[in-house]
Amino acid sequence: MHHFLMPVLAFLSASSIAHATSKDLHYLYMSTPDGAQSEGRSGNGILIFDIDNGHKLVRRIEIPSFKEGLRGFTANARTHRIYYSTTNRRLGCFDLETDKVLWERQYEAGCDRSAVTSDGAKVYVPTGWWYRGTNSGFLVVGAEKGDVLKRIPVGLQAHNSIVSLDGRFAYLGTETNLTVFHTSDDSVVRHIRGVGESGVFPFTIDSLNRFAYVCLGKHVGFDVVNLHTGEVPHRVLASNAPIPHRTHGAGLTPDETELWISDQDGRKLFIFDATQMPPKPKGQIELSMGGHGWVCFSLDGRFAWSHTPDIIDARMKKVIGTFQDETGKPVGSSKFIEIHLRDGKVLDVGNEFGLGRAHLARQGASR
Repeated sequence: MHHFLMPVLAFLSASSIAHATSKDLHYLYMSTPDGAQSEGRSGNGILIFDIDNGHKLVRRIEIPSFKEGLRGFTANARTHRIYYSTTNRRLGCFDLETDKVLWERQYEAGCDRSAVTSDGAKVYVPTGWWYRGTNSGFLVVGAEKGDVLKRIPVGLQAHNSIVSLDGRFAYLGTETNLTVFHTSDDSVVRHIRGVGESGVFPFTIDSLNRFAYVCLGKHVGFDVVNLHTGEVPHRVLASNAPIPHRTHGAGLTPDETELWISDQDGRKLFIFDATQMPPKPKGQIELSMGGHGWVCFSLDGRFAWSHTPDIIDARMKKVIGTFQDETGKPVGSSKFIEIHLRDGKVLDVGNEFGLGRAHLARQGASR
């Protein structure tokens, strides 16, 4: 062997061994207590579960301010930070790589389910479903320190918000309205009125920003919103006999073939075939408890999670396990995020909303 090759081979060998022994960790970070339900609570902080190891509890991170009740939980992979909001008008920033709270700020109106931009620079903070002031809408907050950059009045009861996975748009749900913003300059793209039947409820969007699926406020079902035109071409109910209570939770599977909605009063998830328009019913899953209502999926589409302690096999459509804390008590929350780590560094993050990811997957495959 040529002597000049030996250092190169030694480097490659060491590099290969390091790569082989380095394991990607797929964790679910579940915040507790959920500010919207009394069921499933377990102390104040973050419970970390190992998705690849039967969703077993890895550890707990205590965060005292969580006792105020969590209202939102959103993350950014680039800055490896989570932004959490509480019932007590508090927004906080948590570093995933150091397990440290970097800052907490309280604001005049409130902080509901917020969303962070893909570059990690701004957090869109709804003023709260409980707030009906004339300036109800978005606080645009600097993600680095929590300074308010601007306030955007939108409509009553500003509640749920999403930043699209391509980073171009921010969406805000207010009372029977859905508003779309450009993230580049916070300008309004479209204000869509008369969606969701009554009140303000969760929604989800596909990866091409074509359609939003908005939960109904008086029945179990959803409105289909055409985001390009602002029209609402379809209202879909979960049953031929209308179920007369609200829907709270809507999620697309990552491949966008199915839409799931949550009937928390009925303790069920209803499943729809989303490969056709409007989506058609195709099944349901019984849940172990009521509560706030929610539904979301693992990034690989294997698992569905809701507001309950139930761990659901998304392909088999059945409950296969239970989230438990260190005492064996079942725990549940609707504020959770999937986090991927390697050697203590964040690789990827999920989203607390069940967002469609099919177009992003195709983009990745074409590169």
